Amino acid sequence: MTEEKTLSSRSVFDGRAVKLRVDTVKTADGRESTREIVEHSDCVVIAAVDENDNILLVKQYREAVGKELLEMPAGGIDPGEDAETAVLREMQEETGYLPGKVEMLGGFYSAPGYCTEYLYLYLVTDLTPSQLYAEDTAGISLVRVPVKDIPGLLASGELEDAKSIAGLYVFMEYRKRG
Repeated sequence: MTEEKTLSSRSVFDGRAVKLRVDTVKTADGRESTREIVEHSDCVVIAAVDENDNILLVKQYREAVGKELLEMPAGGIDPGEDAETAVLREMQEETGYLPGKVEMLGGFYSAPGYCTEYLYLYLVTDLTPSQLYAEDTAGISLVRVPVKDIPGLLASGELEDAKSIAGLYVFMEYRKRG
């Protein structure tokens, strides 16, 4: 394993959602280099399956890319909150459903070349309608996709969100084994 040694680190931005730092590192071959690191809280991404074997996706506008994207429900883990609690909160905020069963499927880094964010992937089932609450959900619409149609959706290129693509592939492999 070839680790880099951090020689120094300085904060250059401290925002509401992200922090940016610049690290000076010594590489495995002895050179000095810099790394720009986005610090982002860990998040949850959710494979929500309803009683009719549909996966619940959300469609929402994303300013960073300037268009609406189809995604799995997801969101940040608040300070002091555990991942499973974040799953319950995000399901209510984005879908208006509360799951009766929550199961962890795994996880992955979103962009490990420059970002600290880790995404915990959960499967939720036994969904019951719950109050939709959050200040920024007005632009979110719920889209139900039959699980049998997920392979075609993945192959179509319609999904452009990496966490959703990765999460749906992991979910589909889980279903094959189940």
